[in-house]
Amino acid sequence: MFGSVFWVIFIGTLSVIVLYLIGLYNTLVSLRNRFKNAFSQIEVQLKRRHDLIPNLVETAKAYMTHERGTLVAVTEARNVAAACLKLAATEPGSAHSIAQLGRNESRLNTAMDNLNVSLEDYPDLYASETMMQLSDEMTNTENRIAYARQFFNDAVMEYNIFRQKFPTILIAEAFGHGTDATLLEFDDIEQIQTVPTASFT
Repeated sequence: MFGSVFWVIFIGTLSVIVLYLIGLYNTLVSLRNRFKNAFSQIEVQLKRRHDLIPNLVETAKAYMTHERGTLVAVTEARNVAAACLKLAATEPGSAHSIAQLGRNESRLNTAMDNLNVSLEDYPDLYASETMMQLSDEMTNTENRIAYARQFFNDAVMEYNIFRQKFPTILIAEAFGHGTDATLLEFDDIEQIQTVPTASFT
Protein backbone atom coordinates (compact mmCIF):
# COMPACT_ATOMS: atom_id res chain seq x y z
CA MET A 1 0.00 0.00 0.00
CA PHE A 2 2.74 2.43 1.05
CA GLY A 3 4.78 1.50 -2.01
CA SER A 4 1.87 2.24 -4.33
CA VAL A 5 1.29 5.68 -2.76
CA PHE A 6 5.01 6.45 -3.02
CA TRP A 7 5.09 5.63 -6.73
CA VAL A 8 1.95 7.65 -7.41
CA ILE A 9 3.48 10.68 -5.64
CA PHE A 10 6.83 10.15 -7.35
CA ILE A 11 5.34 9.85 -10.84
CA GLY A 12 3.02 12.80 -10.18
CA THR A 13 5.92 14.98 -9.00
CA LEU A 14 8.10 13.92 -11.89
CA SER A 15 5.30 14.71 -14.34
CA VAL A 16 4.86 18.20 -12.86
CA ILE A 17 8.62 18.86 -13.15
CA VAL A 18 8.72 17.64 -16.75
CA LEU A 19 5.70 19.75 -17.69
CA TYR A 20 7.28 22.77 -16.01
CA LEU A 21 10.53 22.30 -17.92
CA ILE A 22 8.61 21.91 -21.17
CA GLY A 23 6.81 25.17 -20.37
CA LEU A 24 10.12 26.98 -19.77
CA TYR A 25 11.58 25.64 -23.00
CA ASN A 26 8.51 26.59 -25.03
CA THR A 27 8.52 30.10 -23.57
CA LEU A 28 12.20 30.58 -24.41
CA VAL A 29 11.58 29.43 -27.98
CA SER A 30 8.53 31.70 -28.34
CA LEU A 31 10.38 34.75 -27.03
CA ARG A 32 13.40 34.07 -29.24
CA ASN A 33 11.17 33.69 -32.29
CA ARG A 34 9.42 36.94 -31.37
CA PHE A 35 12.60 39.01 -31.44
CA LYS A 36 13.78 37.27 -34.61
CA ASN A 37 10.48 38.16 -36.27
CA ALA A 38 10.85 41.72 -34.96
CA PHE A 39 14.27 41.89 -36.62
CA SER A 40 12.72 40.97 -39.94
CA GLN A 41 10.74 44.23 -39.76
CA ILE A 42 13.98 46.17 -39.22
CA GLU A 43 15.48 44.32 -42.18
CA VAL A 44 12.63 45.40 -44.46
CA GLN A 45 12.97 49.06 -43.50
CA LEU A 46 16.77 49.15 -43.63
CA LYS A 47 16.68 47.51 -47.07
CA ARG A 48 14.29 50.21 -48.20
CA ARG A 49 16.61 52.86 -46.82
CA HIS A 50 19.61 51.26 -48.54
CA ASP A 51 17.65 51.16 -51.82
CA LEU A 52 16.71 54.84 -51.58
CA ILE A 53 20.24 56.10 -50.94
CA PRO A 54 21.64 55.35 -54.45
CA ASN A 55 18.71 57.28 -55.94
CA LEU A 56 19.48 60.21 -53.68
CA VAL A 57 23.18 60.10 -54.59
CA GLU A 58 22.42 59.94 -58.32
CA THR A 59 20.06 62.91 -58.03
CA ALA A 60 22.67 64.89 -56.08
CA LYS A 61 25.49 64.12 -58.55
CA ALA A 62 23.99 66.40 -61.18
CA TYR A 63 24.27 69.38 -58.82
CA MET A 64 27.14 68.54 -56.44
CA THR A 65 30.04 68.57 -58.88
CA HIS A 66 32.54 69.51 -56.14
CA GLU A 67 31.29 67.08 -53.51
CA ARG A 68 32.34 63.75 -55.02
CA GLY A 69 34.13 62.69 -51.85
CA THR A 70 30.97 63.13 -49.80
CA LEU A 71 28.89 61.15 -52.29
CA VAL A 72 31.48 58.36 -52.44
CA ALA A 73 31.56 58.18 -48.63
CA VAL A 74 27.78 57.79 -48.53
CA THR A 75 27.84 55.07 -51.20
CA GLU A 76 30.62 53.13 -49.48
CA ALA A 77 28.97 53.39 -46.06
CA ARG A 78 25.68 52.26 -47.58
CA ASN A 79 27.31 49.22 -49.20
CA VAL A 80 29.00 48.13 -45.96
CA ALA A 81 25.78 48.62 -43.98
CA ALA A 82 23.83 46.59 -46.54
CA ALA A 83 26.36 43.73 -46.28
CA CYS A 84 26.14 43.82 -42.47
CA LEU A 85 22.36 43.70 -42.68
CA LYS A 86 22.52 40.51 -44.75
CA LEU A 87 24.81 38.92 -42.17
CA ALA A 88 22.67 40.00 -39.21
CA ALA A 89 19.49 38.76 -40.92
CA THR A 90 20.87 35.22 -40.98
CA GLU A 91 21.19 35.19 -37.18
CA PRO A 92 19.52 38.08 -35.32
CA GLY A 93 20.58 36.47 -32.03
CA SER A 94 24.28 36.89 -32.79
CA ALA A 95 25.82 39.58 -30.59
CA HIS A 96 28.66 40.15 -33.09
CA SER A 97 26.36 40.56 -36.12
CA ILE A 98 23.95 42.91 -34.35
CA ALA A 99 26.76 45.03 -32.88
CA GLN A 100 28.46 45.22 -36.30
CA LEU A 101 25.19 46.26 -37.92
CA GLY A 102 24.69 48.98 -35.31
CA ARG A 103 28.22 50.35 -35.84
CA ASN A 104 27.92 50.42 -39.61
CA GLU A 105 24.45 51.96 -39.61
CA SER A 106 25.92 54.65 -37.34
CA ARG A 107 28.71 55.16 -39.87
CA LEU A 108 26.09 55.48 -42.60
CA ASN A 109 24.18 57.99 -40.48
CA THR A 110 27.34 60.08 -40.16
CA ALA A 111 27.96 59.97 -43.91
CA MET A 112 24.35 60.98 -44.55
CA ASP A 113 24.68 63.81 -42.04
CA ASN A 114 27.76 65.09 -43.89
CA LEU A 115 25.82 64.90 -47.15
CA ASN A 116 22.96 66.76 -45.52
CA VAL A 117 25.31 69.59 -44.52
CA SER A 118 26.78 69.76 -48.04
CA LEU A 119 23.34 69.94 -49.60
CA GLU A 120 22.71 73.26 -47.88
CA ASP A 121 24.94 74.88 -50.49
CA TYR A 122 22.65 73.74 -53.33
CA PRO A 123 19.23 75.45 -53.10
CA ASP A 124 18.29 74.35 -56.61
CA LEU A 125 18.75 70.74 -55.53
CA TYR A 126 16.45 71.31 -52.56
CA ALA A 127 13.78 72.63 -54.89
CA SER A 128 13.89 69.72 -57.33
CA GLU A 129 10.81 67.55 -57.35
CA THR A 130 12.85 64.35 -57.33
CA MET A 131 14.81 65.37 -54.23
CA MET A 132 11.66 66.45 -52.42
CA GLN A 133 10.04 63.10 -53.17
CA LEU A 134 13.15 61.23 -52.00
CA SER A 135 13.16 63.36 -48.87
CA ASP A 136 9.61 62.35 -48.02
CA GLU A 137 10.33 58.68 -48.67
CA MET A 138 13.51 58.79 -46.58
CA THR A 139 11.75 60.54 -43.71
CA ASN A 140 8.96 57.94 -43.67
CA THR A 141 11.50 55.13 -43.85
CA GLU A 142 13.60 56.54 -41.00
CA ASN A 143 10.49 56.78 -38.84
CA ARG A 144 9.63 53.16 -39.60
CA ILE A 145 13.20 52.11 -38.77
CA ALA A 146 12.99 53.84 -35.41
CA TYR A 147 9.69 52.13 -34.62
CA ALA A 148 10.89 48.69 -35.79
CA ARG A 149 14.12 49.06 -33.84
CA GLN A 150 12.22 49.89 -30.66
CA PHE A 151 9.93 46.89 -31.17
CA PHE A 152 12.93 44.62 -31.71
CA ASN A 153 14.75 45.92 -28.64
CA ASP A 154 11.61 45.47 -26.52
CA ALA A 155 11.34 41.86 -27.69
CA VAL A 156 15.04 41.29 -26.96
CA MET A 157 14.65 42.70 -23.46
CA GLU A 158 11.64 40.47 -22.79
CA TYR A 159 13.63 37.42 -23.90
CA ASN A 160 16.70 38.39 -21.86
CA ILE A 161 14.71 39.07 -18.70
CA PHE A 162 12.94 35.74 -18.91
CA ARG A 163 16.20 33.91 -19.66
CA GLN A 164 17.95 35.52 -16.68
CA LYS A 165 15.21 34.75 -14.16
CA PHE A 166 15.48 31.90 -11.68
CA PRO A 167 15.07 29.00 -12.31
CA THR A 168 15.25 29.53 -16.10
CA ILE A 169 18.86 30.66 -15.93
CA LEU A 170 19.83 27.28 -14.45
CA ILE A 171 18.62 25.31 -17.45
CA ALA A 172 18.66 27.90 -20.31
CA GLU A 173 22.08 26.86 -21.58
CA ALA A 174 21.06 23.19 -21.70
CA PHE A 175 18.10 24.26 -23.83
CA GLY A 176 20.32 26.13 -26.30
CA HIS A 177 19.75 29.58 -24.80
CA GLY A 178 23.09 30.17 -23.12
CA THR A 179 23.54 33.87 -23.89
CA ASP A 180 21.47 37.01 -23.93
CA ALA A 181 20.31 38.48 -27.22
CA THR A 182 21.83 41.84 -28.18
CA LEU A 183 20.03 45.16 -28.50
CA LEU A 184 20.38 47.02 -31.79
CA GLU A 185 21.98 50.33 -30.86
CA PHE A 186 23.19 53.27 -32.90
CA ASP A 187 25.92 55.67 -31.80
CA ASP A 188 23.51 58.56 -32.21
CA ILE A 189 19.94 57.35 -31.70
CA GLU A 190 18.40 60.66 -32.74
CA GLN A 191 20.44 60.95 -35.91
CA ILE A 192 18.80 58.09 -37.76
CA GLN A 193 15.45 59.80 -37.34
CA THR A 194 16.57 63.27 -38.37
CA VAL A 195 19.03 62.84 -41.24
CA PRO A 196 16.62 63.43 -44.13
CA THR A 197 14.10 65.76 -42.53
CA ALA A 198 13.76 69.45 -43.25
CA SER A 199 16.96 69.80 -45.25
CA PHE A 200 15.60 68.63 -48.60
CA THR A 201 12.36 70.62 -48.39
